[in-house]
Amino acid sequence: MTDAHFVTDISSKPEAIAERIRAAILEHRLAPGAKLTEAQLCEVFGVKRGPIRQALAQLATDRLVDLEPNRGAFVASPSLQEVHEVFEMRRIIELAVVEKICSGHGMRRLKSIGSMIGRERKAFESRDFPAWIRLSGEFHTELAGLTGNTVLCDCLGGLVARSTLISALYESLGRSPCSFEDHEAILAALDAGDAKEAAALMSRHLQSVELKMLERPVRGAADLHEVFGALNAAPPAVRKKKSAAG
Repeated sequence: MTDAHFVTDISSKPEAIAERIRAAILEHRLAPGAKLTEAQLCEVFGVKRGPIRQALAQLATDRLVDLEPNRGAFVASPSLQEVHEVFEMRRIIELAVVEKICSGHGMRRLKSIGSMIGRERKAFESRDFPAWIRLSGEFHTELAGLTGNTVLCDCLGGLVARSTLISALYESLGRSPCSFEDHEAILAALDAGDAKEAAALMSRHLQSVELKMLERPVRGAADLHEVFGALNAAPPAVRKKKSAAG
């Protein structure tokens, strides 16, 4: 009983709720512009409005959620201008990452990045698109982690999260502009210590990702019970009402 109670407490904390919503956004299960209705979120997570509002505030700080007065919370919808600005910053940071790695920071740990690309390829081949999307972003953040610069990692982590959201807006389901084949080529250049080639490959890769993000706005309501797989956890009255509505 104690262990079950502990798990329930942890899962109902604002941080845990924010993490689940963040994952749903970054894995394209919640589209940009989708309304995050407080009442539905309370039912889904089995909590009162306080923890939900704290979780949404955290996500708004990360710019993954827009809080609009008198309208509520919505998954953020980045503009084309923001696409350019995000990738401009990513190029600056990630070319510095490549240079730093080739100068000896993290070279010995490149094998772990190779394993990650292998998982990325496997997720694509098995059509596990949420995992593929997540791993394609983690390639860039894990590469930055090899530099040992925590400030750089924090900056890039936020930009990669924003890029994934932008991808959800400008790319259709089952597609990702971030190619694991490009990742393999970048890793090979890094492993060879060829900073110039690695930088050129990274620059072309990021430019390609940006150009693939064609304007494709997505709007509409989201069934939050379905998104979070919480239908079976809903109270009987809620399940009955939902079933009748279907």
